Amino acid sequence: MRLLLTTLLALVIATAVGLGLTYATATRGTDLGTLKIGAWTARPKSGTSDVDPYSRATIARSGELPIGTGDGIAFSATSDDKNKPLDGRCDIVVSGVTPAARFWTLTLFDRKGHLVANTLQRYGFTSQEIMRASDGTFEIHIASRSRAGNWLPTGGIERYALMLRLYDTPVGVATRTQRDAPMPSITTTGCP
Repeated sequence: MRLLLTTLLALVIATAVGLGLTYATATRGTDLGTLKIGAWTARPKSGTSDVDPYSRATIARSGELPIGTGDGIAFSATSDDKNKPLDGRCDIVVSGVTPAARFWTLTLFDRKGHLVANTLQRYGFTSQEIMRASDGTFEIHIASRSRAGNWLPTGGIERYALMLRLYDTPVGVATRTQRDAPMPSITTTGCP
């Protein structure tokens, strides 16, 4: 009888741990097959049949439609270059250049993956509408108060994520370093 109860207890504990870890992995994702350059993270295989089962579960749970490998790659950032979480009450500057791409978009999302509501109804920029310096670099200010130039309003939300999608780009599975793909820097310049 004691052996049966011990076995049953072990099965219950193993089931609880297994389901808990599966839930955590499906909601938070994993670092399997990720590409990290600065504050930016991408999963190059998420749009392929080679996607790992944990990423597949995360995609199924979120309902996201990943970019196919032949189409491009999506990078996300939830913190700045010094690993400070992106805060909508702070002034953030995304600056520099992007890797070679025919077209790119930079979009602001809340932590649930929804566009951030704001009075201007501006949710992001594209490579065709961004104002650049004469050397090709750009600077995008992300803040709750208006700024001159390229400005994305945060609506003052506490936490948000940035999504940089590069279309028709050589960046992908073989990319490993900042030299291979020069990503824009993300800097927190001040908080009230």
